[in-house]
Amino acid sequence: MNNQKQQKPTLSGQRFKTRKRDEKERFEPTQFQDCIIQGLSETGTDLEAVAKFLDASGAKLDYRRYAETLFDILVAGGMLAPGGTLADDMMRTDVCVFAAQEDLETMQAFAQVFNKLIRRYKYLEKGFEDEVKKLLLFLKGFSESERNKLAMLTGILLANGTLNASVLNSLYNENLVKEGVSAAFAVKLFKSWINEKDINAVAVSLRKVNMDNRLMELFPANKQSVEHFSKYFTEAGLKELSEYVRNQQSIGARKELQKELQEQMSRGDPFKDIILYVKEEMKKNNISEQTVIAIIWSSVMSTVEWNKKEELVAEQAIKHLKQYSPLLAAFTTQGQSELTLLLKIQEYCYDNIHFMKAFQKIVVLFYKAEVLSEEPILKWYKDAHLAKGKSVFLEQMKKFVEWLKNAEEESESDAEEGD
Repeated sequence: MNNQKQQKPTLSGQRFKTRKRDEKERFEPTQFQDCIIQGLSETGTDLEAVAKFLDASGAKLDYRRYAETLFDILVAGGMLAPGGTLADDMMRTDVCVFAAQEDLETMQAFAQVFNKLIRRYKYLEKGFEDEVKKLLLFLKGFSESERNKLAMLTGILLANGTLNASVLNSLYNENLVKEGVSAAFAVKLFKSWINEKDINAVAVSLRKVNMDNRLMELFPANKQSVEHFSKYFTEAGLKELSEYVRNQQSIGARKELQKELQEQMSRGDPFKDIILYVKEEMKKNNISEQTVIAIIWSSVMSTVEWNKKEELVAEQAIKHLKQYSPLLAAFTTQGQSELTLLLKIQEYCYDNIHFMKAFQKIVVLFYKAEVLSEEPILKWYKDAHLAKGKSVFLEQMKKFVEWLKNAEEESESDAEEGD
């Protein structure tokens, strides 16, 4: 047996020279900068010509290596020193975002330059996102007008998908937030973003990078409230953003309420303590009684393992719900809340097939326990029910509804005799 290691094959032969046109010119950043600035000075402010120059230059200049320098020039007119200042001894150009007119139309034209460049040289995508993150951290080093232009441009590029919303993480920098720079920048940014798309598209983009619940962090900790956010952005002309954040906060509060409710129920906390907690949360987060009764119903129904046999589940449900009737009754003080609960019961019984025959029994239980009253039940029966399982549930309720109507008529006639 041959123990010697087998020699690996080696490649040999003629070495081919790289063709001249395939070689990229390699410079120091300052030389690269001079080349770009020289070219931009020849194009002037014709942004169509600028885009063509950048497209052609990418074939001979090393954009991959000098991406940061390239984007510094296109935004600020030259290479930026740490903090966002332009070095005095460096060449600079006026063919850049910061030297342009401060209006949306001009920024839209510049956005096209960046779009074309990044579509042509896809490898610049990551470098451009890194550049924008850096520029946002440098905001304090820019003038108010420069910030406004950058904000408008960023909003447009977020809208057309050239940038990912994760770049906005830079705005949560402590110093920018503390001095109010982040919030002021966000106003201009969101205005141009919403102008290009709408608040729903903005919401989707923010949600993708888990930023939909972080917008209040644009303000210092002592100002992170829905009221302050709403007032600030509404006064700035961004009412739709204020409403979006208010809605997000409300969704978060409702989720937290449901989670805490389920924990309190599983611990067996006294109903009076649960009721007090829920009422405090309603007041603090401006949650309506209709919303709360839906949350309580959902929580009550999720705290038990239901029997899979239809003939046994109704009995189990009645026993379970009888126990929780005082809790439910505390949050059906309005007719609309009672109707909401009825619809939730209908929906639940339809979605969980074993409960189909239990609907009427649950409603009767809640009527006897004073969770539900005559008027909302009659309204539900007449025209406020859902389409889900309608024929089955209306048939189940027919006799009870007739009994309610007769009882109502009798009480009316008794009242008239008394008069």
